[in-house]
Amino acid sequence: MKHIAVITTTGNADEARRIAKSVVERQLAACAHVSEIESFYVWKGALENEKEHRIIFKTTADQYDAVESAIKALHSYEVPAIYSVPLERMFAPYAAWLEENSKGDGGAA
Repeated sequence: MKHIAVITTTGNADEARRIAKSVVERQLAACAHVSEIESFYVWKGALENEKEHRIIFKTTADQYDAVESAIKALHSYEVPAIYSVPLERMFAPYAAWLEENSKGDGGAA
């Protein structure tokens, strides 16, 4: 089974926590890490510099579409960053735990 990290950013901690909690409660991802970051980006032709909160979800590749849909449904950004990176190697017992807890929609958003 392929393991991935799905990453997004939000404008504040409350939104990050709400999205992280919903995705994990629904068992679309086994866990989510929320951290404060500083972002520089161009939006509508202007350079922006903002505090944001990054969420890293650990899940399986099979769950990517469901995680993306859940994030989009809960996110306030017009164009949220949502992308995945492969997790190439993983401690086998942790991989088994991740798979067991990323089996699908265990509840409503």
